[in-house]
Amino acid sequence: MKNRKILIVSGVILLVLAAAYYFYFGFLYKEARDITAEAPAYTLTAPDIVEEYQTNAATADSMYLNKTIVVIGNVNDNDSISVSLEPGVYCSFDVPAKNIIPGKNIKVKGRCIGFDELFGEVKLDQCTINQ
Repeated sequence: MKNRKILIVSGVILLVLAAAYYFYFGFLYKEARDITAEAPAYTLTAPDIVEEYQTNAATADSMYLNKTIVVIGNVNDNDSISVSLEPGVYCSFDVPAKNIIPGKNIKVKGRCIGFDELFGEVKLDQCTINQ
């Protein structure tokens, strides 16, 4: 009788430990996305995506939010870690971007993180320049 109780308690403890392991590695701990390796879900021009967000932000969010996209547009302003495309797409880079000239037409691949209503800009992060 005592051996049976020990066996049941050991089985329950083992089951709880297995569930905790699965929960931690299956749900909590996930590898970060590698946006540079992902295929883009959409390719758009900067004016098109800005217009879609200004027309209906909820529909645009359902299509683009947290997805990898390529945006084509003219560089309005830039510094070492960000680029602004006309008419209102803000792209932030993890690695400083080089050889970006204002007025130049470029393709930027990144993850859409939504529309900033205060600045009227579509925001992308983890961006890279596509040639």
